[in-house]
Amino acid sequence: MTLSLFNQFLSPVFLNIPLILISLILPWVLFPSPATRWMGNRVVSVQGWFINRFSNQLLLPLNEGGHKWAPLLASLMIFLLTLNLLGLMPYTFTPTTQLSLNMGLAVPLWLATVIIGARNQPTHALAHFLPEGTPAPLIPVLIIIETISLFIRPIALGVRLTANLTAGHLLIHLISSAAFVLSSVMPTVALLTAALLFMLTLLEVAVAMIQAYVFVLLLSLYLQENV
Repeated sequence: MTLSLFNQFLSPVFLNIPLILISLILPWVLFPSPATRWMGNRVVSVQGWFINRFSNQLLLPLNEGGHKWAPLLASLMIFLLTLNLLGLMPYTFTPTTQLSLNMGLAVPLWLATVIIGARNQPTHALAHFLPEGTPAPLIPVLIIIETISLFIRPIALGVRLTANLTAGHLLIHLISSAAFVLSSVMPTVALLTAALLFMLTLLEVAVAMIQAYVFVLLLSLYLQENV
């Protein structure tokens, strides 16, 4: 039973070819590219409106140096959002339930923000390790704590996204299995379980959107500290 629950998170393979590559490429195929005409269709207009609103909201607290990250953060938001939502469809695979993928996104981007801060303003970057006015006996302890908290950031980014999506998929799997089993034994209870499954699916859609936004938002906050 335990193995069958977690089999859905295994990366699918066909003829020794990992299909996760197709899952990662698919989001970019679904979104239309901007047209060369003066007036685009409604899908392109909605897509452009969403990207503009998201970029303005996300980069509002950043200075002009951080605005260079707008295309990267907007692309990452659309990428994660699409992967999370497509993973809720039946018979699909969610790449963002893989900790290796999430850590592969979190660590380089977090490291880039740290390197930018160390290069542009090294004094300010080092000041985070030791707040002003710290008593002398607490200096070694605070430096160790701040160093640990700095290196925990990318781990928290990857684990948060993985854990939230994995927990949601497991709940959907368990409740849908219960509704299927109860349909022939207790139809009334099965209907109530199916209603609960529908509400949980709506909740998971919201979680998929929120987790993609939180991932990018935390990256922008780390960037804000270093630019």
